[in-house]
Amino acid sequence: MAMDAITSEETKKIIERAEGVQRPSQEEAEEAVRTLLAWAGDDPAREGLIDTPKRVAKAYREFFAGYEMDPVAELSRTFEDVQGYDDIVMLKDIDVESHCEHHMVPILGKAYVAYMPTHAVVGISKLARVVEIFGKRLQTQETMTVQIADCITEVLQPAGVAVLIDAKHQCMTTRGVHHKNVATITTQFTGLFKTDQDLRNRFLKLAGQA
Repeated sequence: MAMDAITSEETKKIIERAEGVQRPSQEEAEEAVRTLLAWAGDDPAREGLIDTPKRVAKAYREFFAGYEMDPVAELSRTFEDVQGYDDIVMLKDIDVESHCEHHMVPILGKAYVAYMPTHAVVGISKLARVVEIFGKRLQTQETMTVQIADCITEVLQPAGVAVLIDAKHQCMTTRGVHHKNVATITTQFTGLFKTDQDLRNRFLKLAGQA
């Protein structure tokens, strides 16, 4: 990873945690997939699986691309000409596609993100991008919820931030207890959303949770 392209404290911490750990080569990653295929009980050399290791390695690059992206940089361009707007800015139904750090299986759901601007706003697509970047890392839903809220707070310095994630975890629906219809909801409120119950309730209503 190029340090000059990555500036956020969160991303720097990730790099620091990885110091001393050498990233395997493409060939080593593919060999690891072959080992798992054999461990599962199949023949990695059979026709249908010959190219699977290469496909899996490529897919992992996409699944976990968030480690090489800086969410702070996505929010760096703001707009101050808002004609006095001082109410909620909210995005609903942002797709969440992440992977559980315990079993490395998908977490799929929706995110609802809002903030109360003080002096500037950010392009709405950038908020969705922040969700995507944190999603493309090995995660717990609780941690991801906090990371999104903290990032928006750090860059935009708003009067408050609200984040709600409603997701299903494949580690619960396709293995273990096999409860297919159970969803997990996590929330994080800061500033006015934490202290003003009416504002918080407006957010929850807009998110379809009240």
